[in-house]
Amino acid sequence: MKSLLQSILGAISMVMLVVHTLFISLFVFSSIIWKVMLPQRLRHKWADPYVIGVANVWLAGILWWLTNVLRIRFDVDNNVKLSMEEWYMVVSNHQSWVDIFALFYVTKGKIPLLKFFIKKELMKVPVVGQAWWAMDYPFMSRHSRAYLAKHPEKADDDLKATKKACEKFSYVPTSIVNFLEGTRFTEVKQQKQKAPYAHLLRPKAGGIAFAIQALGERFSSMIDTTIVYQDRAPTFWDLACGRVGTVTLRLRHIEIPQQFIRMDYQNNRQDKKDFQQWLHELWLEKDALITQMKAGTSSV
Repeated sequence: MKSLLQSILGAISMVMLVVHTLFISLFVFSSIIWKVMLPQRLRHKWADPYVIGVANVWLAGILWWLTNVLRIRFDVDNNVKLSMEEWYMVVSNHQSWVDIFALFYVTKGKIPLLKFFIKKELMKVPVVGQAWWAMDYPFMSRHSRAYLAKHPEKADDDLKATKKACEKFSYVPTSIVNFLEGTRFTEVKQQKQKAPYAHLLRPKAGGIAFAIQALGERFSSMIDTTIVYQDRAPTFWDLACGRVGTVTLRLRHIEIPQQFIRMDYQNNRQDKKDFQQWLHELWLEKDALITQMKAGTSSV
């Protein structure tokens, strides 16, 4: 009976998500028209705040449903001083679609609306893909090694996309999110990578390195977020059915060393090695923290 009731709740949640998103889409497409028609110098002043406002309304509805209907509890330990007037680099471990909503929950109204690096294929997703474009989310190609071996001229595509996005981000305070593992954690992926961590995949340094190079002087700090779930990483269906339970988040502030703000990650081997080692050490600390959090003895 409990499983049946959860499935019914899941179906209702999915319908409500679609209805809510379709309603908001009316404002999304009006903002896109406005943004396209305005000259470049006026977009950041008039169109972008409107787009962000629409996104915040959509997000507020989703978070209300998660906390009041699906009864998800967010256990947050945050000693980081946050501001809407600063630039932030947010990094996190990645296990589930719920991670995204958890990050929005803990940062909404405290720092500028989060911007994610999105796979280029997702631009085609109805409504949401167009909303991401309107909000200047950077779309990444994520070419495979096999593809790059045949098309080496495409190797700089993601770097160019990152630099182009960061040029736009430099105008107003922005929060850039990077799931350093590049994909959701599973034990199968971990074993395939032979990652030297108990709860994490190997961090990918390229994307965050390019962002730091482009906007490093503007970042007030890096916010390192660690997410742990009550039992196991929930699927999107688990989320819709209210089977998530408690989501535990721990935030800490990390200074970005000046040497990395001025590094040449792409062409200087020593810079690349030093930066990767720095991320590895951060990941070892995060891995130890996750172990503590799962044991119920975490401290920041």
